[in-house]
Amino acid sequence: MEISRRRFLALLAAYGAGPTAIGAARAQPSPVGTDSRSLYLSARKNDGRYEAAVFDEKGNDRLVIPMPDRGHSFALDPVRGRATVFERQPGFFAITFDVAGKSPPQTMQASPGRHFYGHGVYSPNGDIMVATENVYEAGQGVLGIYDSSGKGQYRRLGEWSSGGIGPHEIVLMPDGRTVCVANGGILTHPDYGKLQLNGDTMHPSLAYVDMHSGELLEQVFLEPSLRKLSIRHLVVDAAGAVWFGCQYTGTAQDRPPLVGRHRRGMPLQLFTGPDEALRSMNNYVGSMAANLAGTVIATSSPVGGKVLFWDAQSGKFLESRDISDGCGVASAQEYQFIVSSGRGTLQRLTVPGGDETIQQSPGISWDNHLRRLRYSAAATTQG
Repeated sequence: MEISRRRFLALLAAYGAGPTAIGAARAQPSPVGTDSRSLYLSARKNDGRYEAAVFDEKGNDRLVIPMPDRGHSFALDPVRGRATVFERQPGFFAITFDVAGKSPPQTMQASPGRHFYGHGVYSPNGDIMVATENVYEAGQGVLGIYDSSGKGQYRRLGEWSSGGIGPHEIVLMPDGRTVCVANGGILTHPDYGKLQLNGDTMHPSLAYVDMHSGELLEQVFLEPSLRKLSIRHLVVDAAGAVWFGCQYTGTAQDRPPLVGRHRRGMPLQLFTGPDEALRSMNNYVGSMAANLAGTVIATSSPVGGKVLFWDAQSGKFLESRDISDGCGVASAQEYQFIVSSGRGTLQRLTVPGGDETIQQSPGISWDNHLRRLRYSAAATTQG
């Protein structure tokens, strides 16, 4: 299941992007690092080609990285202005690139017997990258630890237990050392794609792990009656609490809560909002984001065609918006979010307020996640 460099380059050539393209990427006329506006990153399918794209607030491409297969999400390096895009689960490659396009992208293969789940984080100084991974023969979730301090290929230092099965999204906590991992609880094997192999024994959890020592600092589980509620996506609010979004693997007619919050040392809290809001998510949360102030949480449901907004302090449901196949979501200005869809739409949503279509590109299918960058000539930071 691993991808050799020869096969990787052959796949790129098949999509019209040979070694020259992967070495130089496809930089656009407006260089990154010349002003202080926001940039966004997302994986996409563009007229049959898989790509990772860096684009501005108006949807204009700044950098395009060809990929041999479908991407998922990104780890962002706030110090060196780098990003790593992971292949969609089960992922066997990742590509690290300078968001300014100043150096050639570097490819990385998953360690033998492991695959990526599509998410990762960097340490605050950019010297360590942590990726969620599956030891698929043993059915164990791990956090792959990579030395990202030097130039060139990353060196895998080892791995820590994620505390469960199926670790998906991972976020860095405000202390800059602890990571929170969403152990979704779904056992999979790459020979069977994303087929669930343990429907009756799921045990989803949130785990807090010291990224430097691997110590499991705290772990909280959903109650047994909610064991089929896979915890998938995470975002940290202004108070340092972790918000989580779930995907339900039980009977389609059930309507369990899909959105929750956890504060360290306390029980999990789950929020439903009004009945119509819960029904509109159709048992699926695809992505999450907080506004710039960390006071409003957005949860998208591409299956339901909805984006829901929640008050981070009280957990109160605020409102929802319709966006067909909308999944990627990231903060914009103040109480605004940008949402991407699998139908080529980029929209700016204001809470409360109206909608603005930024771009409509029928040839583009945006993938699940959208990440925001704030950059300047001196440094690049994530927002």
